[in-house]
Amino acid sequence: MNRFVLSFELIDSPLLGVCVVVAVLGVVAVLVWAPRRPVRTLVVGVAAGVSLYVVAVVLEPLGVFEGPLPWGAALWGAGGVAAATVGAVGVCRPPWGRRLIGAATVVAALLAGALGVNASYGVTHTLAAILGVQALDPATLPPQDDVADSDPALLYQRWQPPAGMPSRGTVSALTGDTRIPTGSFAARDASLYLPPAALVPNPPALPLLVFMMGQPGSPDPTALAKSLDAFAAANHGLAPIAIVVDQLSAPEKDPVCVDSALYGAVSTYVTQLVPQWAAHHLNVTQDHRFWTIGGFSNGGACAALYGAQHPTVWGQILDVSGNEFPGSEHVDETVKDVYGGDATAFAAAKPASVMAAAPPGTYAGHTAIFTWGGEDTTYGPGQQSNATAAQAAGFTTLTHVVDGTGHTGEALDGGLTFGIAALGPVLGLAPPAS
Repeated sequence: MNRFVLSFELIDSPLLGVCVVVAVLGVVAVLVWAPRRPVRTLVVGVAAGVSLYVVAVVLEPLGVFEGPLPWGAALWGAGGVAAATVGAVGVCRPPWGRRLIGAATVVAALLAGALGVNASYGVTHTLAAILGVQALDPATLPPQDDVADSDPALLYQRWQPPAGMPSRGTVSALTGDTRIPTGSFAARDASLYLPPAALVPNPPALPLLVFMMGQPGSPDPTALAKSLDAFAAANHGLAPIAIVVDQLSAPEKDPVCVDSALYGAVSTYVTQLVPQWAAHHLNVTQDHRFWTIGGFSNGGACAALYGAQHPTVWGQILDVSGNEFPGSEHVDETVKDVYGGDATAFAAAKPASVMAAAPPGTYAGHTAIFTWGGEDTTYGPGQQSNATAAQAAGFTTLTHVVDGTGHTGEALDGGLTFGIAALGPVLGLAPPAS
């Protein structure tokens, strides 16, 4: 499929509005063109929409939607079906002009409904992200210059942005010659974000952020890059170099963050192969105290686990709306398929369990950030529980509630804005908060 189509912005663009206008005008035209039965046609459409809404409300508690259903998603779906039903009535009745308008209404209504549902979640910005494929241009890695890697905590004091530094960072795909080795795990191509300070001659050694998105999902850097660009704009172009990696291998799979015979060595990939590649191919500081593991939703659960398991690799954790533990949505299936029926091993691999079992002092000097939506009753309590466990284990722990949001893109954006700003002084990119 054409790369332009795959990478076209779906949420922050007028496409949804255009589809809504076309669908509404089509519904009006079909009804006006049916002077004898407009009320009956309208009632049929409304009934179809209401039926879909009721079905969605009934199915949500059963876990059909892989997590909380945003209230707007059901409404968009119902509205799209209602308008499409009216359009379908128009298709079925002559003359041909009415049938053509009806067909256009069906297409516009279904597109508006689908785009509206996607916007309600607010996470997948492109068709590529929805399909779980990579559509970014291949990365061209900047040369590794002889950069000074001393005192990264004071980088914000030493750094002077040169003339001509770009105002925004770049996003690209780590594919082909720049692809990160994946070992036995079938990871999709990762994405790379380079901040403005990384795009100049003789760039400074910057902190590293490895991030994972949710499930279903893909290594889409859109939301993270937006937040990092905003931070860089306020801090003279400084921000972490970020790699968005794939911890799933496919949108429908959930390897629950651990190496297994069924899914492959995902933990080895994220905690060993990715760090090794980054250290050798990117201008990142070699001091792992300035490396962060982060993620959203499913990726947040992995971040909490990896940060707890590998404190010598990851200095900080950024967990945005993560599951309380990997596999929390399908415990029985996880224990059976990944842990071979060993419930004890499954329980021991929960982030809180790993933190509690660590020797005193393990996490001294480490920061763990947990954020969640104020209306997220599914993941919010687990985030609070993990934050409490991290605090007890010795992490410097920060929490942030994004008011008025559920498990949606608003919670992701708000969590990233808070988390990256909070990490700024810890990573030497910004002065301590006054």
